[in-house]
Amino acid sequence: MSLDRRSFLQGLGAGAFAALAGCTTSAGARPAPVPAFGRVEPEAFWRSVRAQYRLRTDPIYLNTGGVGPIAQPVLDEVTSTTLRLQEHAEHEHEPSFSRSRATVAAFLGITPDELCFTRNATEGNSIIAAGLDLRPGDEVIFESHAHPGGSFPWGNQVKQRGIKVLVFEPDHDSAEGNLARIRELVSPRTKVIQVSHATCTTGLIFPAREIAEFARERDIWFHIDGAQTVGMIPVDLQAIGCDSYAFCGHKWLGGPHETGGLFIRRDRLDAVATTGTGAYSGEWPDFAEPIRLFAAASRHEYGTRNAAQVLGLAEAVRFQEHVGKERIAARGRELAEMLLAAFADIDGITILTPRPAAMRGSMTTIRHARAGGGQLSGYLAEKHGLRCRMVSEQGLEALRISTHLFNSPAECERIIAAVRASVRDL
Repeated sequence: MSLDRRSFLQGLGAGAFAALAGCTTSAGARPAPVPAFGRVEPEAFWRSVRAQYRLRTDPIYLNTGGVGPIAQPVLDEVTSTTLRLQEHAEHEHEPSFSRSRATVAAFLGITPDELCFTRNATEGNSIIAAGLDLRPGDEVIFESHAHPGGSFPWGNQVKQRGIKVLVFEPDHDSAEGNLARIRELVSPRTKVIQVSHATCTTGLIFPAREIAEFARERDIWFHIDGAQTVGMIPVDLQAIGCDSYAFCGHKWLGGPHETGGLFIRRDRLDAVATTGTGAYSGEWPDFAEPIRLFAAASRHEYGTRNAAQVLGLAEAVRFQEHVGKERIAARGRELAEMLLAAFADIDGITILTPRPAAMRGSMTTIRHARAGGGQLSGYLAEKHGLRCRMVSEQGLEALRISTHLFNSPAECERIIAAVRASVRDL
């Protein structure tokens, strides 16, 4: 996949930059804690959730698929930890990492020894691509809509080790169709199958559990790029059955920037070589003997890390658990359904997001009949105060709208009205 960020910036234009940069913040007094669901009427509950974010009210933020904001409890954890550690010039790798690891692992349905903290999903994808024992001619399969953070690590292995990449076009109408397209590419040389749990382009959700079963039957490593799903929908990695799964904290999960994680199934740990090692990777008491790596995914962590960020990631998990994982997913989908229903009735707008409910989450991607993605994104930002994201990848020339726990039905009505106006104005 090509990623044309320059086109996105050019598409916004000067007026759109002013619209995005010149507005006042909605942040004010410290918000009251979010009440337990059911203590107040539903929309009052969601308003209390929205109050936890320092997001400006204009523009309306609709790009969680790119970067998600962090809630006040997460900001408090990062800030207080940073200040506390500076009082003694400590890094506090332990016990901060162990505490956080237990919290995040439970959120994902795995054990703490199966979780490695990374800086983002790209780093997790890279650890798997570089660490698996691949030889020249070995084949790796992934979808054409993979984010560069998911595809480039394999492109590097084409260069470094001479592996072969086979790419399939996603089927946006059928989960079984996607499994069939993978099946058609499998050969005796296939060593790895990777999919994006949800694509960054159209929000298509792949049938991860079914692909895992297919791969396991053939002893093919199955890796998932979960950058767009952890925090958007509930993710149970044991139930899915994949061998490895990379995710980031800075999108739907609402964690600090430069946080993420990599799951490696316990019985597959030794199949992934460490490409970076340090004091937290293992023990080496006798230099004449091989290093003894720890029997945990944390062997891929090394050197001094930012404990405040990792504790912030754990706090983001606790915040989502308080709001409710299923509730967050239902809210995002409800808002996306509002958009899908309205867009279907607008002449000149084509919906690219899959229509089957099981194949989509909280992202909605549309194409304008006369305007490219950059032009439409710039128009919505400058004229209507909406921060969306153009989709230039794969030549789609589309627009992606992310709806998350801090968005509202009223904001969706504003989006719908703006898209209708775009058909008239562009």
